[in-house]
Formats: sequence, C-alpha cells, structure tokens
Amino acid sequence: MAQITIGGAPFNTIGELPDPGSKAPDFVLTKTDLTDISLNDLKGKKVVINIFPSIDTPVCSASVRRFNEEVSNLQGTSVVCVSLDLPFAHSRFCEAEGIKDVIPASEMRNRDFGDRYGVRMVDGPLAGLLARAVIVLNEESDILYSKLVSDISMEPEYDEVLNILKKYETEGGIDKELCTQAPTAEHSRPGNNDEP
Repeated sequence: MAQITIGGAPFNTIGELPDPGSKAPDFVLTKTDLTDISLNDLKGKKVVINIFPSIDTPVCSASVRRFNEEVSNLQGTSVVCVSLDLPFAHSRFCEAEGIKDVIPASEMRNRDFGDRYGVRMVDGPLAGLLARAVIVLNEESDILYSKLVSDISMEPEYDEVLNILKKYETEGGIDKELCTQAPTAEHSRPGNNDEP
C-alpha cells in the first residue's frame, strides 16, 4: 500500500507500483472505439502508461495534452492514457482538443488494471479511481521506470520520462537513479491543490 495526498490530506492506494526491472502485469483496457487493448498488443514498442483519476479534471487533461505533444518525437513509442472514465469521455476530450497521438484507455470492462498496478485509491474522496502515476516499458514489456505522483494535484515528471526514453534509445540502457518508485513533490501547479 502506498500513500498519496489530496490537498495535503493523506490517502492510500491498494498496493505498490511494480518495480523497475520487473515484467509489466498484463491488462485489458477499452479504447474509444470500444475495442480492447492488451499489453500483448503493444509488444515491440516502447510504452508510456499515463495513469490518472479522470480526464475531466485540469491536471489529468494537461498530462494527456503534454504526452500527445511529446509522442510524435518518440520513435517506436506508444502512450496509453488510462483512467476509469468511460471511453465516451475520452473520445469527447480528444476530439475537442485535436488529440490523436495517444491511446486513451478505460477500465470500463476490466477493473483489474488498478489493482495489478497498485494504483487504485482505496480511501478518501476519490476512492475507487486511479492515482496519478507514470510507467515506462521497453519493447519486451520490462518496466524501465515507475513513479507515483505524491499529490494528486501535481503533474507527472515529464522530463524524467523523456530522459528515460532517450537514454534507453541512445545507450540501450537506463539511468538507475531515474528508475524510481518514490513519489515526487516537484512540479506542483499552484492554485490547483484540490484538483485531481
């Protein structure tokens, strides 16, 4: 069980993020066209899994926008944006924002993603939703990086994620100091302390 904060108040997730160096747990999620996507469908590509509570909040939507901007520069990389939102909400947001380079995915049919990845919040006002986290996988679904964002109002560490991918691409290896599960207190967005 990991602890995060929401507006400074501590709450818990169902478990811990999987460790860097381990195999990513399998999953089945639902895309905006209502077809399913599994981890096996992503084999052969590097994968960024952007996990968040809801597309209908400012910080979550900002993370989808940012990864959509970055993915065009990430050769052979897919970004999967995961939440409990219905596929219709993901579709509405992506159409309105012109977002085409990420794969929005919902826990609509299969609710085991949050449990397997340890990110389902088990108490607090957002209990049942997914905590904010980012996981990076290589082409064989080995975890290169996993990080739970310490406060739900904060955005992910985009530069860390991009650095891991660049390091892996150029050197065929990873920086052990960046491969961490430790939550971060950096990059908070002032004025959004209560926004998931």
